[in-house]
Amino acid sequence: MAAKKLKVFRTTIGFHDAYVAAPSQKAALAAWGSDHNLFATGAAEQVSDAALTAEPLAKPGEVIKKVRGSVGEHLAALTETSRPRRRARPTPAATPVLPRPSRAELDRAEQALEKAKAARDETMEQLAREEADLARRRRNLERRHEREAERLACILDEKRSEYYKAMASWRSG
Repeated sequence: MAAKKLKVFRTTIGFHDAYVAAPSQKAALAAWGSDHNLFATGAAEQVSDAALTAEPLAKPGEVIKKVRGSVGEHLAALTETSRPRRRARPTPAATPVLPRPSRAELDRAEQALEKAKAARDETMEQLAREEADLARRRRNLERRHEREAERLACILDEKRSEYYKAMASWRSG
């Protein structure tokens, strides 16, 4: 397996810049002993200037500290009453600013689902009312049928009795 290509990364430590030659940002953070992603906050960056990369590339994985500014500049910075100067945060030139995504379609989909659920619930309630009505109608029909069947059975028994009597009378004749 071929060795990974080394890149040079830089972060600021007090009045020094700390350089390290490493294959990735993760490896650079490990070399600096950082628990935080300094690249995400803009506190670290990749360096491509040949004058700044020569020494770190000669000693891969080793942190190389270089003083930033002169002693006079450091003393002046300590005695200034204004806020300390910060280096401008590098901004990626090719990264376009994307507009915030619209939530409108998601909201419409959620509303459509809620509307469908409400319609289903209303239909289910209507069906339950219809089922209860049909059950009540069935019970009433069964009761009417039972009463009518009992009445007709009584008539049948009476007519049968009359018939048997008439037949007995006819046979005896």
